[in-house]
Amino acid sequence: MIDKFFKAVREPYWALSVVLRKISPLIKNDEQFIRWEYYLGMHKRLNLNDPKTFNEKLQWLKLNDRHPEYTKLVDKYEVKKYVADMIGEQYIIPTLGVWDCFDDIDFDKLPMQFVLKTTHDSGGVVVCKDKLNFDIDKARRKLKQSLSRNFYWEHREYPYKNVKPRIIAEKFMVDESGVELKDYKFFCFDGQPKMLFVATDRPLDTRFDFYDTSFNHLPFRQGHPLATKKIIKPKGFNEMLELASVLSQNMPHVRVDFYDINGKIYFGELTFFHFSGNVPFEPEVWDYKIGEWLKIPRK
Repeated sequence: MIDKFFKAVREPYWALSVVLRKISPLIKNDEQFIRWEYYLGMHKRLNLNDPKTFNEKLQWLKLNDRHPEYTKLVDKYEVKKYVADMIGEQYIIPTLGVWDCFDDIDFDKLPMQFVLKTTHDSGGVVVCKDKLNFDIDKARRKLKQSLSRNFYWEHREYPYKNVKPRIIAEKFMVDESGVELKDYKFFCFDGQPKMLFVATDRPLDTRFDFYDTSFNHLPFRQGHPLATKKIIKPKGFNEMLELASVLSQNMPHVRVDFYDINGKIYFGELTFFHFSGNVPFEPEVWDYKIGEWLKIPRK
């Protein structure tokens, strides 16, 4: 709590954005909320009439690209069926169970290691590496809190508005490091992967590094510092590129996330609004360069 107080003093825009999200359900106009949040995150006004940057165009898509099927694609349970039909069941992390509420979970039937996730939001994740020492009460508090919120109100990302809140258990996975599971997140535009970022050292010291589709490191950062250690091109990189292309067909933009575990590819999730379009690129020119790839679908 003290840390948050001092952060609010140092970063008043951040503090105001927290307040804005708290009162979000009171603000009925989506466009007005989006304009305010964008200003607090980007420190400049949003141009919706002629958006140029990647972040501006994401805001435009929030308001104008509202296909009903997107709800299924952001649901962490329902999307597995969709992806399995598109690219095959072998790319799906096994589901161990799904429940409407935490107290329905029979932990005796779960293995010694597993992951619990809420299906309808971001951040509702609990990892169990040893069931004998698992703090069930702490997990209950976290996941019940996640179940009680509608993630749509956080940033007005329309696909989340009608996702059914549930909890799923998945098989516990780690990559070759033995301690983490790196994400490979592909930014796709009308079915074409254009770049990716790799998330490492989560959750305590998260690092983001961006690469082009030949796995050359790109000279910018966003939201997190760069990794201090060299990231090796994964064995299944080309396969992930092909799968990302398949899963992103007929969408102006979607981020397709995968894991590579010793060359075996697993699907992570689909994300329509990276950082909700509210985190600056450093240097800013990359916001414009990436924005050129996103073609706004005109009616």
